[in-house]
Amino acid sequence: MVEGGQAPVIVSASRRTDIPAFYAQWFAHRLEAGHCLVPNPFNPGQVATVSLRREDVDAFVFWTRDPRPFLPVLDSLDRDRYPYLFLVTITGYGPPLEPRAPSLAEATAALRDLAARIGPQRVVWRYDPVIFGPGLDRASHARRFADLARALAGATDTVKLSFVDLYRKTARRLQRLPDGTRYAVDPTDSPDLALLVRDLRQAAADCGMGLQTCAEERDFTEAGAPPGSCVDAVRVSRLCGKELPAVKDRGQRPWCGCAPSRDIGMNDSCLHGCVYCYATSGEEAAARNHSRHDPEGESLLPL
Repeated sequence: MVEGGQAPVIVSASRRTDIPAFYAQWFAHRLEAGHCLVPNPFNPGQVATVSLRREDVDAFVFWTRDPRPFLPVLDSLDRDRYPYLFLVTITGYGPPLEPRAPSLAEATAALRDLAARIGPQRVVWRYDPVIFGPGLDRASHARRFADLARALAGATDTVKLSFVDLYRKTARRLQRLPDGTRYAVDPTDSPDLALLVRDLRQAAADCGMGLQTCAEERDFTEAGAPPGSCVDAVRVSRLCGKELPAVKDRGQRPWCGCAPSRDIGMNDSCLHGCVYCYATSGEEAAARNHSRHDPEGESLLPL
């Protein structure tokens, strides 16, 4: 969405980093300014101007593990009647997989507080990614998920499920954890995977939630989890009061069903330190980039 009167689009904030947790002040400044600059992650010299003006935005989709720092920004979004929804990731793995993610108690309380503020229909829980390894098998995932579902009952009506993608750098990190554990096991190789999905679907249903998979080649509809999308055209259409085309974002993975959106984040800037993250090459790079961040800059990180 750049200059020139193009049609409004969905703005994603962000698949590449946790803007609500770490860059709320920057987003507030850019919202007031009405635009931000976003470099192409594959060609940093190519920089787009993304309009954030109300007339140019169908909706914002916020991705986060911790919405608490972002709550003051909601006043500006509500004042100007921006449609928006939150995708909140809670898995509860903790260290060493998620060394700086909020604790389970903090994460579940934050999601419930957010839902109380904006309504459960605008909050989606992501149990993502499912990882197999020491202490993480079918039974432990079923218990963990059921506990989380009970803690979040009434605060959301939808949970998105996906399995870890073992990209080369992700697999390498999952085999070299500081405590010596190894988690580079492909969940899709498990013969119990459909049984696990059935377990999770039942736990979700018991708490008033529908379960959908996200960007999975395998179809788990028979297990009760049909393919879904995080940037959901149907949900966003309800929010913004107009029907959006049911087309796929061609810039995403082949099995991703998300609607087209413009992402305003930048890689290597999230400080949660999740070992499996595909958008962060390492903790040192993220910390270094975060130290360069200017809350009043036009782009998330200096160009």
